[in-house]
Amino acid sequence: MPLGDLSTLLVWGAVTAYTIALVAYSAALARVADASARSQRRLAAVGAGAGGADAPASQDPAPSVPGGRAAGIARSTATVATALLLAGVALRGVAAGRWPTANMYEFTIFGILVAALVFLGVRRTRTVPFVGVLVTGIAVLALIVAQNSFYLRADAVQPALQSYWLVIHVSIAVVATGIFTVAFATSVLQVLQDARESGRSRLDRPWRAGDELRRSLRRWRITGPAWSWLRTVPTAVRLEALSFRLNAIAFVLWTLTLIGGAIWAEQAWGRYWGWDPKEVATFVAWVVYAAYLHARTTRGWQGRRAAFLVYVGYAVVIANFTVVNLFINGKHSYSGI
Repeated sequence: MPLGDLSTLLVWGAVTAYTIALVAYSAALARVADASARSQRRLAAVGAGAGGADAPASQDPAPSVPGGRAAGIARSTATVATALLLAGVALRGVAAGRWPTANMYEFTIFGILVAALVFLGVRRTRTVPFVGVLVTGIAVLALIVAQNSFYLRADAVQPALQSYWLVIHVSIAVVATGIFTVAFATSVLQVLQDARESGRSRLDRPWRAGDELRRSLRRWRITGPAWSWLRTVPTAVRLEALSFRLNAIAFVLWTLTLIGGAIWAEQAWGRYWGWDPKEVATFVAWVVYAAYLHARTTRGWQGRRAAFLVYVGYAVVIANFTVVNLFINGKHSYSGI
């Protein structure tokens, strides 16, 4: 079997394993929610019997075993999937005889690999099953799209890309995007946790009969126990701190992406900056993340406001990769599609 075809097969294997991990992480969340709900009912019964009141939601004890067997399956299959994807990316480079970051397909599989590795590192020290759901879900979706829409056979690159800057510039961008992805997932979890802790949401307790939302979505059966797993994850403050650190690292790499791109542009086209659509979109993403870091460190922006800037920044990064590459012509039109 040609190495390029074997690489494709390994990527499909990673998709399968990530899908299993996604289902297992979801099952783990359901298990945690059930365990937390039972714990709350026991505490409520004890409190009622003693004439006391329930403890605030933010002080709820977390189950000691988050997810049980399902969580173990999720961790194992996510690790196997990442190993398969790593092998697929490596074989792609060997088959093409170059560094595998020359088109949208390679950028996608490499970026998902980085995101998965970052998540595996975070998972070693923190229990974040919901981040696992988001990361594996994004991985499955992105890899399927890459295999069906972005795929190109492993081959040599066009002359404009035959430079050592392909390894430096694009690889740094890939790593930054992967870290941004995990930071985005962490910020989503942060906002959900903040809503529960602050009491501004009914996510962790049953809807009242008179709620307009419950009446309009009655058939969806949106009830409190489905969100009980939030009691088992780190606090919103800790999640925000983790997201901030990840975004700070990715921002430094994104800055190097801009600088490296300018140097490569001067060597290839005789100018450092030409307001090419890709250059503009990359700069806009840099500005958004710079505003986020500045607002959080000097203006005291925290919580949902800071997370909103993370969402905007990540949306710009994704639009830069998809919309700019597929629908806007420019000097960076190297998708090959």
